Amino acid sequence: MRDHFQGPQGHEGPQNSDRDEGAPAVWTGRATNRVQWLMAGVGAACLALGIDLAVDSAWTAGLAPLVMAVVGCVAAGLLMLYGTIAFVHVAVRVDKDTLEVRCGHIGVPRTRIPLAQVVGADFDPQVTPCQWGGWGYRWRPEKGTAVIVRRGEGIVLRLWDGRTLTVTVDDAEAAVRVIRDRLRLLGGRPASA
Repeated sequence: MRDHFQGPQGHEGPQNSDRDEGAPAVWTGRATNRVQWLMAGVGAACLALGIDLAVDSAWTAGLAPLVMAVVGCVAAGLLMLYGTIAFVHVAVRVDKDTLEVRCGHIGVPRTRIPLAQVVGADFDPQVTPCQWGGWGYRWRPEKGTAVIVRRGEGIVLRLWDGRTLTVTVDDAEAAVRVIRDRLRLLGGRPASA
């Protein structure tokens, strides 16, 4: 999906008021990973197995092993369902004051970063789940925080406190340009190092 510019009240197209001529009012981008739907299917199967064991089981080994099997299957199924459905896609929104990252269909987890806390933004042409230990919301002490839903291009934000946030998103170069423009408008700080 390419970048989309929205004016007030969701109308697409640039709106020029008290900002730079040609700068978008809002930039939105998104990244999707359809492969994770397979993992959601496995999670649903685990959940169904747990329910089937609880409802229609001829378990002869006793009650404790049955309860453990049911709870294990249901818990594994729910964790897999949430873990995959929450990170099937990510949506990034940059307006004049903030950058917002929303995950999944319900937008949770959600991260809002005021642009006043951003020191710079860089384009990374090849972000991979292997670099971060898998898909999802990730943290690594030596690298920072990341929202990874697929392999490919992403943005890397450097925050004033030394932390970084990496997000995979389509057309990340456009996002970086918009963020750098916003940073210049906010205070003339250098947008990249």
